[in-house]
Amino acid sequence: MALVTTTEMFKKAYNGGYAVGAFNVNNMEIVQAITEACREEKAPVILQVSKGARAYANHTYLVKLVEAAAIECPEIPIALHLDHGDSFETCKSCIDGGFTSVMIDASSKPFAENIEITRKVVEYAHDHGVVVEAELGALAGVEDEVSVEADKAHYTRPEEVEEFVAKTGCDSLAIAIGTSHGAYKFKPGTNPQLRFDILEEVVRKLPGFPIVLHGSSSVPQNYVEMVNTYGGAMPGAIGVPEEQLRHAAQLAVCKINIDSDLRLAMTGTIRKFFAEHPDKFDPREYLKPARANIKELVRHKLINVLGCAGKA
Repeated sequence: MALVTTTEMFKKAYNGGYAVGAFNVNNMEIVQAITEACREEKAPVILQVSKGARAYANHTYLVKLVEAAAIECPEIPIALHLDHGDSFETCKSCIDGGFTSVMIDASSKPFAENIEITRKVVEYAHDHGVVVEAELGALAGVEDEVSVEADKAHYTRPEEVEEFVAKTGCDSLAIAIGTSHGAYKFKPGTNPQLRFDILEEVVRKLPGFPIVLHGSSSVPQNYVEMVNTYGGAMPGAIGVPEEQLRHAAQLAVCKINIDSDLRLAMTGTIRKFFAEHPDKFDPREYLKPARANIKELVRHKLINVLGCAGKA
């Protein structure tokens, strides 16, 4: 199956009360782990590439890895998405370079300027058969090129969403309802609570329109513990409760971004491997168990969090 846009994915997800997982990819093992889990669980998937990933692995290598996944897993729909595109030029490069979906993130700009930048990307993307995700509101935290201080974060204003979507023509909308970028989301002992009142008001104003959640990693504590047990020094942090993400998916959230969890699984597994096998040096030996653990983590997300297993 060739790479697809998210249009049909999101229609089915909205009507079916589930979300499609959007997983950030940086190398072959992560791509393999995600798509193998999705193939076995018969789940649609969005493979995301950030500006940082493009700088690290090269645009062409990443596109070809994802195209290879589509060849190896023809039973499932796979979309290739630019995560947090920060300019028209970045989005254009990805549109011209084989992506089927792009995000333009002008959420740090004033409302009118966000509309102007987003509309320009939408016009170019739609002319080339590519769909566009936009963002209103700003999430705190750090993820690749995205860095927003806590005092600069703000929730999405539901009263702005109708005008924004109408004037930009975007195909999906990322909103801020209490999630946070990166692994260091919430301090232990706190009670993270998503603002479902904002989500419900957005749904009321944009019936049938696909909503996106960024910063939705749950920061699995077993991998935090694994990292720290084998030489790491990660301070305590907890992620977004998975039951809240599942509830969001049952409303109008059609795409949930997951990134830090996979990195934690890879890093923790590799640290453990070297501690137990200090004489090993072959990347194939330590990347193989890392890939296997990422695959099982993705499988868990598909079944228990996103609810998209069996929906391909």
